[in-house]
Amino acid sequence: MSPSPSDSPLLTPEKHVLSTLEADGSRRWLRPKLSKGAMWKRRRIVAYLLLAVYSGLPWLKIGGKPAMLVDLPGRELTLFGLSFLATDTVILALAVLVLFLSIFFMTALFGRVWCGWACPQTVYMEFVFRPIERLFMGTSGKGGKPKKVAPWRTGAMYATYFVICLHLAQTFMAYFVGAENIQQWVWSSPLDHPAAFAIVAALTVAMMIDFAFWREQLCIIGCPYGRLQSVLLDRSSTIVAYDEGRGEPRAPMRKSDGGSFENRGSCVDCSMCVQVCPTGIDIRQGLQMECIHCTQCADACDDIMERTKQPKGLIRYTSQAALEGEHQSLLRPRVVIYGSLITGLTILLLGLVSHVPHADVTLLRSLGQPYRLSDAGDVQNTMRLKIHNRTKTDRTYFIEPVSPAALGFTEETRASFALKSGETVTEPIRLVLPRDCLLYTSPSPRD
Repeated sequence: MSPSPSDSPLLTPEKHVLSTLEADGSRRWLRPKLSKGAMWKRRRIVAYLLLAVYSGLPWLKIGGKPAMLVDLPGRELTLFGLSFLATDTVILALAVLVLFLSIFFMTALFGRVWCGWACPQTVYMEFVFRPIERLFMGTSGKGGKPKKVAPWRTGAMYATYFVICLHLAQTFMAYFVGAENIQQWVWSSPLDHPAAFAIVAALTVAMMIDFAFWREQLCIIGCPYGRLQSVLLDRSSTIVAYDEGRGEPRAPMRKSDGGSFENRGSCVDCSMCVQVCPTGIDIRQGLQMECIHCTQCADACDDIMERTKQPKGLIRYTSQAALEGEHQSLLRPRVVIYGSLITGLTILLLGLVSHVPHADVTLLRSLGQPYRLSDAGDVQNTMRLKIHNRTKTDRTYFIEPVSPAALGFTEETRASFALKSGETVTEPIRLVLPRDCLLYTSPSPRD
């Protein structure tokens, strides 16, 4: 016989410990309703554009090269027609730094706009997998908890999930091996490319677990971005928030009220903002880590405000400063600092990218003895010359000694190198210098 909650030495939690966890520790499955408001329609347009970009980018070619290709074995990154090698460490480091600073900058200005509008987890969950779930569960266009569902519908839903996850895994793989290779491998035996097949299989399983089981818990538990809000946001940052000054005290609508809102707030305590939230929180409790700023609560509340003949915007994009009647400043220290750093680093990055050489040339000392003396008394030094043709055309590179004037090459040293596009050659070169040029005369001793 299990002990009753009152006999337990643990404190009884109030409602939900997490929005996806019941008081007894069991999983709380979220089946949010759908509010097709103005913000949702805008998010849907953005989501469809991002879906098209993600699926089509590996197939798009710019200047004969893929729009984006991360060639790990070749240690080469192709981005919008430009190729970057592992030796371009400064350019790659600056690009990563600008990316992270841009995230900080956008968060300081617009809050978690990335999470609600552009994050792949949100885009695929809310505009691909949840619509499919609602279609098979019989709640299409409205969402919410489904009624009794036939087993074949559940099986068909998961089968559709599998096909989509397989497509997503193959598309992801195309960013690393090229879309043409993926197209060929799909119609060939997995034994011909076992490593790629294993990676795609693992990614498909991982995506199935994510979108079919873990779902919103990735945003609540797995993603660290929400936990960084306390250092990335300030009181003037734009967030999705409930106007407590206007909404409280809340109370349900009654016929006896006659539609009057005297001595009460605008919130009718309908809980629609909670029912449509994809992470299951109550926005009326203030800014929370779990909020992804998807504006579903704002759309649902605007609909209720319209029905009760009240002004919209009880839940809206605003800031903590604006809600408390303070001045909302755009030019704040963190915004100015982030913006200045991003501008300066971007200018530097563009300057480096515009001056990327046509070839990478590296001169290395040869192994073994550093020099030797020829029969004629000259000093010979063997070096290793490495040339990589970065361009997409065949090129011929010539070498010649520059300084000092007496410096030359031995007869067996090649003076030119014909390289195809992307080809690398490493050749020994032998430098010759008369010994007299290296003689050292000690100064005369002092008197």
